[in-house]
Amino acid sequence: MNPYPLSGVRVLEMAQIMAGPTCGLMLADLGADVIKIEKLPQGDDSRIYTGASSSALPAPFVMLNRNKRGLAINLKTSAGKEIIRRMATSSDVFLENYRKGTMDKFGLGWADLSALNSRLIYCSISGYGRTGPYADKGGFDLIAQAYSGLLSVTGEKGGPPVKPGNSVADINSGVLAVVGILSALLHRANSGKGQFVETSLIEASMQQMYWFAAMYFQTGKSMGASGSAHPLTAPYQAFRTQDSWLVLGGANQANWERIADLLGHPEWKEDPRFVTNAARKQHEDELVEAISAELQKASTDEWIARFDAAGIPAGPVNNIGQALDHPQTRAREMVVEVEHPTAGKGKALALPIKFSETPAKVRRPAPLLGENTREILREFGYRDGEIDDLISRKIVAEPARSEASTTAQQECEP
Repeated sequence: MNPYPLSGVRVLEMAQIMAGPTCGLMLADLGADVIKIEKLPQGDDSRIYTGASSSALPAPFVMLNRNKRGLAINLKTSAGKEIIRRMATSSDVFLENYRKGTMDKFGLGWADLSALNSRLIYCSISGYGRTGPYADKGGFDLIAQAYSGLLSVTGEKGGPPVKPGNSVADINSGVLAVVGILSALLHRANSGKGQFVETSLIEASMQQMYWFAAMYFQTGKSMGASGSAHPLTAPYQAFRTQDSWLVLGGANQANWERIADLLGHPEWKEDPRFVTNAARKQHEDELVEAISAELQKASTDEWIARFDAAGIPAGPVNNIGQALDHPQTRAREMVVEVEHPTAGKGKALALPIKFSETPAKVRRPAPLLGENTREILREFGYRDGEIDDLISRKIVAEPARSEASTTAQQECEP
């Protein structure tokens, strides 16, 4: 029995920074053998994202590249590109997130590799997709969010455009790529044929706009920013309390009526301004003012206890540390311990999917640059003498022996 959902699936990841590596991370967590192919001499650009520390391997790189094996290749050499072509002939998935045309110039595009392996699934993540007037433009998360309209509906009403705190386009494009790859694997299981799969940062960002797009198609009008408030229902937003903030979810009529009763204002249920959701949205400023006046009479913890007892959806506005350290987060095993030979012992987010039969596990830390070069090349038929020659010619690289000797595959538990 295979211990993980994707055991036996081999993925070549020629991707860097966030979008592609997010896809590779999820596939690796699911048990695929993800070989991270990095360019020489510096590797994935995120290896330099050290923040305040310049000595340790950056935490973002460690987070996004665990469970992968590492191979470092000089992609500007014909011998280096030939290594990748040889690997592609017996791999299941090729993943890349470079600008349109880059892989074709290397002779590693879909047409090139599918000719070598008709069962190969080739997944491409780009900025704007492979068709259309913007197809040749490079992609960046912030630009994609702005393009999709996401920045226009984020922030306070009447305020400037605001970027959501997380990299929505990068992360979601990686998740969508996983969906595409898994779908293509299922199709291949039935047909025996591989295929080209693609998504883009703009499509990943636009997917977040389902309800805003629906309202535009219905009314012809673009909705604007409304702070933490919901665009279609009220009250459903953040409110200040006596000591901090909480979010309150009166997303249906029953919850709204419970809120009115709990706050000591049963008359609100019959108030023409608040009697229906449409009326509450029309008089939202007055509604927020009335609710805020009551919530500022007690602390967040006091209100949460009262709302929970009444069955009303509510919760505190946590900071990052509070969310990660919360007992519910721990109970869901969303934080795992990971030990890296150079970055040291630390914590990371786990795969947010649970399986009853094939649970995912952090099996190894993020690779050093070229950490598994020799091991991987042997698997594809290269003899030690050939590998030594490739290393001496700087076509491939591996860590210094003193550095590599400290690295061992780790079994990491939640």
